[in-house]
Amino acid sequence: MKAVRVHQTGGPEVLALEDLPTPEPGPGEVLVKLLAIGVNYIDTYKRKGLYPMPLPFTLGEEGAGVVEKVGEG
Repeated sequence: MKAVRVHQTGGPEVLALEDLPTPEPGPGEVLVKLLAIGVNYIDTYKRKGLYPMPLPFTLGEEGAGVVEKVGEG
């Protein structure tokens, strides 16, 4: 899967498009294939370090898609 990741805080230049392994859903979780995504304003705060997050992290607070897998429970 593709993900926009942040390994250090800063401007837009710190955004990195990366290939990551597709996760398996755990108990009570679902795997959603996203068809539309949005970058929320809070994502810009996280990228800048104004809203501290453990590094590295993946951007994205909004999305719509189709459930592909369902974990147990």
